[in-house]
Amino acid sequence: METKKYLNLIDDELNKMPDFVKEYNFGTTHSLATSYQYLTEIRRFFNWLRQEGISDAKDNQHVTTETLANLHRNDIMLYINYLGHVKNKQGNLSSPTTINRSINALRSLFKFLTITADNINGQPYFERNVMLKIDSLNNTETLNYRAHVLESHMYTGKLKYQFLDFIENDYQNICNKHALPSFKINKERDMAIIALILGTGIRVSECAGVDLSDINFKKATLDVTRKGGQKDSVPIAEWTLSYITAYKKIRRQSYSATKNTNAFFLTRWHNKTGRITASAIEKMVSKYSAAFGHPLTPHKLRHTLASELYGVTKDQVLVAQQLGQKGTTATDLYTHVDQKKQRAALNKIANADQNMATNEKDIKNKIQP
Repeated sequence: METKKYLNLIDDELNKMPDFVKEYNFGTTHSLATSYQYLTEIRRFFNWLRQEGISDAKDNQHVTTETLANLHRNDIMLYINYLGHVKNKQGNLSSPTTINRSINALRSLFKFLTITADNINGQPYFERNVMLKIDSLNNTETLNYRAHVLESHMYTGKLKYQFLDFIENDYQNICNKHALPSFKINKERDMAIIALILGTGIRVSECAGVDLSDINFKKATLDVTRKGGQKDSVPIAEWTLSYITAYKKIRRQSYSATKNTNAFFLTRWHNKTGRITASAIEKMVSKYSAAFGHPLTPHKLRHTLASELYGVTKDQVLVAQQLGQKGTTATDLYTHVDQKKQRAALNKIANADQNMATNEKDIKNKIQP
């Protein structure tokens, strides 16, 4: 009876998976219980990839091996950090043992895809196994330590302001002379894009899709078209508005926009005005952040906002609401977060940054002779 139960559960999971996961499961020698547990962990990981916009698949069946092949260590670390903030049905946070089960499931899958699989011409699906760079949690290694490791890959606190200041005042000094004219044209736009992602947590694809009419400058809100075409509205952190307003002032003249140009973030190429693409935003953030000395992706900017929001609120539902994610538990799906609470939390981040800067200044004044 127990065997039949697990076989049915495994079939249910596999029916919602891509073919390469079915091949993986067919070739494993795990017990039925372990196979089922690993498939649920793979499902959870695929859900997260789509939820975060790392995969643009419409469902888990359409997640590709190309997406998995291009993952970096930081992506897996972000996922582990996410697991550390997910509560189970009993309302408890995941233990290191639970997180290790997910790590082991991904190790098993990636080993199959990079070594065991006999896909085309006797070759595996891809060669680079990102899971080889991931250690298991031990009982003495707290999730706070993992969060500390992740912090170096985010722009929390005053670092985000320093990054924007670097683009505004210093980047032109190291910019290639052939690229300098383009930089000067796009500087306000690029800073506005980075500030908007940091100030709302929207996905890079959502940022590219912003129309002029989506931004309410008086109320400091942004209408967003989420994955699947769902409409949403989120508050914008007040500190970012100056960057967005500065770009709006030069948008029409710099990009030859007309009254009928709906896209907010524009490009100008071969005398044609068009909407900036998500790929262009990815490359732009990578270029500036590498020059700044802290390489990251727009996804890390989004994670920065999520981390800071959770840090000042300890409220998973509020963070999920701001980022346009589904609730973290069945109960959360029916929980509505007032936008006033979201806005207060966004402003609390800025206030905390200001207090930190003031305290540092006071300490310096005290130690000076």
